[in-house]
Amino acid sequence: MRHCLINVAGLLTLLSGCGVTQPEPFDAAKSPEERREYNGLKGLVQQQKDQNYLMAAALQQQCDAARVDLAVAQSTGDATAAAAQRKIMANTCL
Repeated sequence: MRHCLINVAGLLTLLSGCGVTQPEPFDAAKSPEERREYNGLKGLVQQQKDQNYLMAAALQQQCDAARVDLAVAQSTGDATAAAAQRKIMANTCL
């Protein structure tokens, strides 16, 4: 029985040490564009936040480009290009 207790105590010591070697959920020092590794539940939550941020940023860039292109199309009198840019803006501008 004593031998069994020693084995159990040793096993518990080994298992408690596992928590020390787990990596951080994500690298908070990096921007969302630079993060590549996420660990655990907190990392998964942060990955979702980063993906939402990156998707919103990409849509904003498309919206801004469409606004500039619309202004160019209007200044040149190109109604077809202006209509195309308005359609892009309807899908990307929030």
